[in-house]
Amino acid sequence: MANDNEKVVALLNEILEMEASGVIRYLHYALMIKGPNRIPIVKWFHEQANEGYQHASIIGEKITALGGHPSLKTAPVPETKTHKVLDILKESLDFEQAALGKYKEVLKHCGDDVALEELIRSMVRMETEHIEEVVKMLDTTH
Repeated sequence: MANDNEKVVALLNEILEMEASGVIRYLHYALMIKGPNRIPIVKWFHEQANEGYQHASIIGEKITALGGHPSLKTAPVPETKTHKVLDILKESLDFEQAALGKYKEVLKHCGDDVALEELIRSMVRMETEHIEEVVKMLDTTH
């Protein structure tokens, strides 16, 4: 593997670990939601967990396509013991912003690999949309 390829694989492995931890994170959030608005919020968190799994799978496939070895680790998921919806959404926002930053970091190393660049740009779009959605959910002025 060329030096840039090794850097890309290392970054993709960090993303894989983040996406895998997102599955755990969002499942935990879904399990901890209580109150009258529980059903739609739980559904949304389950969707996020499923999407994290899909993203992890896509990134893992790209890692192996680049000749790398997918990580078996997951990024740490802190247990804050705060399970109020707004607190959980703030944690979710921080997580999504960190993931977005990591995807953007990969963009700097795509070189002339158009397929990799297109994949990462699509992930940047999805992470940005997640962030926008969470920001809207956190807006309690309406």
